[in-house]
Amino acid sequence: MATFILIHGAWHGGWCWEHVTPLLEAAGHTVLAPDLPGMGADTSELGNDPLAQWADFVADLASGAEAPVILVGHSRGGLVISEVAERIPQRIDRLVYLTAFLLERGQSLGDVAGRHPEVGPGTAIRPAPDPAYLAIDADMGRSIFYGLCSDEDARRAAERLTPEPLAALIKPLEVSAERFGRVRRAYIEAAQDRAISLEMQREMQAALPCDPVATLNSDHSPFYSAVPDLVRGLLKLA
Repeated sequence: MATFILIHGAWHGGWCWEHVTPLLEAAGHTVLAPDLPGMGADTSELGNDPLAQWADFVADLASGAEAPVILVGHSRGGLVISEVAERIPQRIDRLVYLTAFLLERGQSLGDVAGRHPEVGPGTAIRPAPDPAYLAIDADMGRSIFYGLCSDEDARRAAERLTPEPLAALIKPLEVSAERFGRVRRAYIEAAQDRAISLEMQREMQAALPCDPVATLNSDHSPFYSAVPDLVRGLLKLA
């Protein structure tokens, strides 16, 4: 059996895995789906490098977990799992990028997203009360993140979105071929994603190949819109 550590994306919290976690546990696996520090319901104060704080936090979780550890990162969570692999490659059995940002050394999320300004949540982003954060317009976010989800799941998810630290979106990734590069990578694509287009997903995979690659007929939130298919894909990787 494996330990799955499920890492949420920008503006989200560990709550987004609520339908996935019990199914993986029912199959006999251990599942951790934390709120990253300062996100979701976690009230930890973030410094000027939240990506490093998040990676340190997840690395501690993974170091204390029973092997094999499978790290799953959704969307911005892809940056977090890459940095965790750089820290503790010997503790990670596999990285799984779920319609996630898979970046090369020195790239930031903003660098990659800027190549495709016609997709993504840009039109829904609003200033947050704290200028170090960015908020999402809940109504616009529903169509971008949850277009194929049930009305109930989309409504509840949009209501739970919290501001994202801007620093996490502009910090260049710090990974190496010797450490991050030695950990096995898989990618799960979302074919109807309006936040990270399928074209963008495949551009990232071309630069950093993954094996295996699976494709879900889902929006940006397969943990709501394609739960059975997502769980089957994750179980195959275990």
